[in-house]
Amino acid sequence: MRTARAPLATAATTVTAAAAALAVLVGLTGCGGTSQAADPNQPSARHFEGLPFVGVLFADGEHHCTASVVDSPKGNMLVTAAHCVDFQDGDQDGDRDEDRDDDKGADGGDESGPLPGDLQFAPRFSGSGDGTLPYGKWKVSSVHVPRAWREEDGDQGDYAFLTVEPDARGRSVQEVVGAATPDWSSGPRRHVTVVGYPNEAYNPDNQPITCATDTERDDDEPYMMRMRCGGFYDGTSGSPWLADHHDARRPGRLIGVLSGGDTDAESTAVLFDRQARELYERVAGGAAKPS
Repeated sequence: MRTARAPLATAATTVTAAAAALAVLVGLTGCGGTSQAADPNQPSARHFEGLPFVGVLFADGEHHCTASVVDSPKGNMLVTAAHCVDFQDGDQDGDRDEDRDDDKGADGGDESGPLPGDLQFAPRFSGSGDGTLPYGKWKVSSVHVPRAWREEDGDQGDYAFLTVEPDARGRSVQEVVGAATPDWSSGPRRHVTVVGYPNEAYNPDNQPITCATDTERDDDEPYMMRMRCGGFYDGTSGSPWLADHHDARRPGRLIGVLSGGDTDAESTAVLFDRQARELYERVAGGAAKPS
């Protein structure tokens, strides 16, 4: 079974609810930090200057996952992996029973639901420590995950749509940094560009990485697509998979977000489909544009 990539490599001492929740997320899975032997025929991610509409999620000052702005009527929507922002109940998947001791909240009991605390989005974040914030931080106002994440086969619903508040000037995040248009009817075999932020253990300068490669259907989980590209360590969960990408002005079409993988060199994403579109439309408050 594939596992969701943990947001962080290590869990620091926690003093707030959000920090404690992040520590729980780390203990849930712990994949993505294992390297594979170098394959000369397999691409590896490279550092680059980043894209304005892709950044990191912060919870009470700690950044953990990658997120991106998705085109929407109000210009206020992000997309990331569900496991970055919402806990599953420990009883949902028997294959995860061995992790139950780690699947505890700060009070020692099972928790499920949205990540508590002050959640923010920092587009095009980079730099060590506090880093640079060319577009500031945007406060997340709501978190929305599909029913499949909470009630059914969780892996199939490992994506989430978030809304963010306008900035002090009343502008939406999309007005400021742009967005990628979602594609609800893509097939699993595409050429994609994936952009993400590995955690500081592997990426001390917090530079974004990018990889352009081909995808295929995941034989183990046919609702997912798979790519092979080295360098996608913990922290890259939620990274957008962009088909037909050229540059920031021509971002291409968003067909899914990175949700898991067995190693840093093999990653998976749930392919956006009708269910993803329906959730998007409920959050957006209107019909999605045709794919």
